[in-house]
Amino acid sequence: MSYRSFTTLDVYKKCRFFRKEISKLTISHFPKHEKYLLTAQILDSSRSVTANIAEGHGRYYYQDNIKFCRNSRGSLEETLEHLITAFDEKYISKEILKSMKVIYDDCIRLLNGYIRFLKNSKRGDSD
Repeated sequence: MSYRSFTTLDVYKKCRFFRKEISKLTISHFPKHEKYLLTAQILDSSRSVTANIAEGHGRYYYQDNIKFCRNSRGSLEETLEHLITAFDEKYISKEILKSMKVIYDDCIRLLNGYIRFLKNSKRGDSD
């Protein structure tokens, strides 16, 4: 089996799309006084999602990869919380929150599936 880059993973692609949407959202909707507060936090957490997928993939050991994917999942959850905070502070509308939640749900589903795949591969249950 040949090496495949983390950039070819569907979970990475979807999480990257989510990260880019978060970045656009902060530019267009977050006030300047949040630059070093909520804006910085949501950008950091969304970037951590894809960074952890990449780092785990580069470890070459299933258990390490699973650990980093779990970290990624935690960062994804944190990003959702920051979106909820942005909604509560009236920086984003309910419609924007809902549309971001749809992307978030896809990311969580793919990430959980990837973790399941890694666990099965570790046990030798994959093809």
